[in-house]
Amino acid sequence: MTLADNHAQATSPAEPATFDSLDPATGSVASTHPVHTEDDVRAAVARAREAATWWSALSYDERAERLGAWKAVIAQRIDDLAEVMRREMGKPHADGVLEAALAVDHLAWAAGHAEKVLKRRSVLPGLVMSNQAATVGYRPLGVVGVIGPWNYPVFTPMGSIAYALAAGNAVVFKPSEYSPGVGTWLAATFAEVVDRPVFQVVTGRGETGAALCRAGVDKVAFTGSTATGKRVMAACAETLTPVVIEAGGKDAVLVDADADLEAAADAAIWGACSNAGQTCTGVERVYVHERVYDDFLARILDKARGLHADAGADSKIGPITMPKQLDVIRSHIDDAIAKGGKAVLGGPDAVGERFVQPTILVDVPEDSAAVQEETFGPTLTVTRVRDMDEAVERTNATRYGLGSTVFAQENGMEIAERIRSGMTAVNGVITFAAIPSLPFGGVGDSGFGRIHGADGLREFSYAHAIARQRFKPMMNLTSFTRTAKQDRQVTRLVKLLHGRGSKKNR
Repeated sequence: MTLADNHAQATSPAEPATFDSLDPATGSVASTHPVHTEDDVRAAVARAREAATWWSALSYDERAERLGAWKAVIAQRIDDLAEVMRREMGKPHADGVLEAALAVDHLAWAAGHAEKVLKRRSVLPGLVMSNQAATVGYRPLGVVGVIGPWNYPVFTPMGSIAYALAAGNAVVFKPSEYSPGVGTWLAATFAEVVDRPVFQVVTGRGETGAALCRAGVDKVAFTGSTATGKRVMAACAETLTPVVIEAGGKDAVLVDADADLEAAADAAIWGACSNAGQTCTGVERVYVHERVYDDFLARILDKARGLHADAGADSKIGPITMPKQLDVIRSHIDDAIAKGGKAVLGGPDAVGERFVQPTILVDVPEDSAAVQEETFGPTLTVTRVRDMDEAVERTNATRYGLGSTVFAQENGMEIAERIRSGMTAVNGVITFAAIPSLPFGGVGDSGFGRIHGADGLREFSYAHAIARQRFKPMMNLTSFTRTAKQDRQVTRLVKLLHGRGSKKNR
């Protein structure tokens, strides 16, 4: 089973296999890492299992103190981490700093809110069981396996790692083979503040990720393509290991007639081209009210013409990290044009050997690959619609449902409520990802489960309910000594309490 592509370099038979992480801007070797075998992965999980016993026994404050120390190390060396990202996957340095900063903020939130979200609390037992004290608390699962992506190699996996650690779990992290150095950097800095194998990294190709799925972890959190997510699920199914899947997207921006067009155009082009378009919640479609379509298109073209992807230190758009993605981007552009679309900026010639220039397509049919499939490049379709009803209908007409954006002055929230996606930003773009208290995740082919926020903390724990008898009941319902008279009393009580339906139905 292959969970990802790789650049592998085998050493002599007597030595462990290694693979190279390549700088996508130049093709030079950024770093070399071992290919961890199934035995290596199982050994890492075994070490994590032992460490989890110690880590989970710490108080919330004790874990928060250690996670806070790790947060400080990352923050102090944030430029170093950004440089690792730049070398491995081509992200401009400033974007790498921003990504790491957001990850640090999530780490702080998870550590600071774990106790409030997960600690045992009382719940009402109901009238029938009023002699009971009812409580629920959330316990760590044990060992969580995290399989991370290359496009946001810090922010995205930390959305699982930080929340799993804060919930009391140990973590074994398999970073993408395109960004393994980021994973080892994170593990090395964690080891500076915690001297037990609570957080470990295993590196390798798809087989290493498959081994992690089968290694006896208590949950797997995966981020990547929908196709690979299905393979992860299949591997985890062999051991009934639960999974969190954060997969692809085809996110849209909806622009209403009363929208701030300047802000909408700025957000749409940034959402489409930042990180070279390699963002699961990136903007790939825009639906614009017909009354402001021409004005919006002129504004976004004006902004896009000033952008250029190259290897320069000041470039705001980096290279395409995965070479094979260039073929996907090119095929989507070609298909859109073949079906009647028009490139008003860029086009087939915008796809180079390592870089793709911003491309804006109009009049693209809704059944084209550029509208229905994840492109994962700095391309955008802009479509005229008669109203927001049509915009919502078209937005919801793909199998994906990750994020979305609405620009509207009056009806933004009403429009947002109608969109089938896990997250929506109103008069902003991808803002939901930067808010630690909001859950992050999708529906449909975009996956299931949630990271971030209270939902993310609970995702890496299990609910433990306790019912404690406070005093003896008037009727012992859980006994063979229950009499026919008591059964009749129960029947009358149920009819009295529930026989009339809700007030809304009366």
